[in-house]
Amino acid sequence: MNQTETDPLLAARDALAEAVLGHAAFDGWTHAAMAAGAADLGKATEEAERLFPGGPVEVIDWIDARATARMLEALAARDLSQLKIREKIALAVRLRLEPLTQHREALRRAASAMAMPFNAGRAAAALYRAVDAMWYGIGDRSTDFNFYSKRAILAGVFAATATVWLYDRSEGQERTWEFLDRRIAGVMRFEKAKASLRDLLNRGPFARSRAQPNR
Repeated sequence: MNQTETDPLLAARDALAEAVLGHAAFDGWTHAAMAAGAADLGKATEEAERLFPGGPVEVIDWIDARATARMLEALAARDLSQLKIREKIALAVRLRLEPLTQHREALRRAASAMAMPFNAGRAAAALYRAVDAMWYGIGDRSTDFNFYSKRAILAGVFAATATVWLYDRSEGQERTWEFLDRRIAGVMRFEKAKASLRDLLNRGPFARSRAQPNR
């Protein structure tokens, strides 16, 4: 049993956010959509404002955070032991996006709202929250420089994939998953080449020249 199921306030915020999501595709991320979502649940508009005093943008952030939390729950329920790292990452991205497929019109509008300069900080925090959870969810516990480089790389992959997914009309969003596979493969090739170059520098004449003291 998760915290939302045992905390009435969290459950109420969750229910309202889901209801607003159903209206945002038509009304945009507006106070009117919040009022309509509250009405669906038999609540007054004032209740919506009480649950989300930050307005529609706070509802977007809540939905994003809940999608990330649910992705973590889904990953925890999978046996990842036999999967390669690229397969784990691809799975994490799919588990983050696929449950929201039917709400893509609302999410397209959300993306436009979050792209506004005054929402840039919140958007960046949401992206970091997602990629950090993905690495954690697949079992990565690095704490060195790789901690930051992995998240920066995945942020680019996830943001690009999410953009393709939002507008993908192919059956089962196959074009999105093919794009994701290509992006991950490209990153893996780059990381392999970078590691080979580092190894060459450490073993070759450059390494010897660095090791010789200046005279």
